[in-house]
This record gives sequence, structure tokens and C-alpha cells, in this order.
Amino acid sequence: MINVTEVRPGNYFVDEGNLYRVIDILLNKTAMRKMVAKIKVQNLRTGAITEIARNSGYQVEEARIDKSQMQYLYDAGETLCFMNPESYEQIELPKGRLENEIPYLTANGIVTILSYEDEILGVQLPAKVALEVVECEPGVRGDTISNGGSKEAVLETGLHIRVPLFINQGDKISVDTATGKYDGRA
Repeated sequence: MINVTEVRPGNYFVDEGNLYRVIDILLNKTAMRKMVAKIKVQNLRTGAITEIARNSGYQVEEARIDKSQMQYLYDAGETLCFMNPESYEQIELPKGRLENEIPYLTANGIVTILSYEDEILGVQLPAKVALEVVECEPGVRGDTISNGGSKEAVLETGLHIRVPLFINQGDKISVDTATGKYDGRA
């Protein structure tokens, strides 16, 4: 158990049966009151981001989140299959819980699986992934006014993004998984 004023961004804790990841914390102390910790948290089971306020002295249980590197294998219809490359152990996760991550998953791509006490919480993607452009219109030289120097491209996972005019079909590009935007050539 730790005091709520001691948690920091990136820490994990359990409070009232909910598992949270700390995004931000603001400690507020006025002359006549106890210190109040306003904590912006993400519920790891639902994905909801909320703010909770607790007085100093309030104790929360520190949570230990296990992270394991796994390889994405294939789409099994309603689930996605991942394998531990060292032990060859396979797990399947429901597609509904990974809707935001699916456009960045490629066969044999390495991801981090987050779990807490044998409960799988989700997938943590690498900061950038290399994806191949499977469809894009050719860039017209000098056409930078009508579309700002970029064009629409479809990547191998079905993701639609804006890319610079010099990118062609078949090129490998780097995509930032946090923003979903073009980050350079791979």
C-alpha cells in the first residue's frame, strides 16, 4: 500500500477494485485543508480516462503489471493470435478489445502484452511501425496548393493515411502508432 500523494505518471494502482494507470497528478494544498491529490487516470480494463480526487493519507494498492514480448501471428476471425517467441506459447485476444491496435499489426510483428495477475489487459504497440504502401495515386509535380503537398495512401493493413507526394506504391513507410501519421521512410 502506498499513499495516494506518492503515485507518479506511469505508475499502476488498484483502487476500489479498479485497475488504473496514472496519466497525470496534481497536488493541491490550501492553508486550512489536507492536501488533495487530483489524479488523471486510465482504467486499464475499460480504457476510460477519468479524474479522481483523494485526500492525503488515502492508501492505494500498488499494482505490478507484467509485460511480455509477443509476436502477432494471424487473425482467427473473432480473435487475434499472438505467440511468445521463446516458449512458443500462444494466446488469443478478442478483436473487440484491440480495435485501435489492429491497423498497426503486421504478421510476425512484435508487440508487448500487458497482464495483471493472469488477466490480459491489452496490447502495447511499438512507437513506430513499418508498413508497405499498397495503393496510392501518383503525385502530380507542382500540385502542392490543392492538397497541401500530400496525398491519400492505403497501407498493407488497410490503414488510410496522408503521405508526401514522393511516396509511391510499394514503398515502406514508418507510421507513428500514437498519432497514426506518416513519420518517414522505413
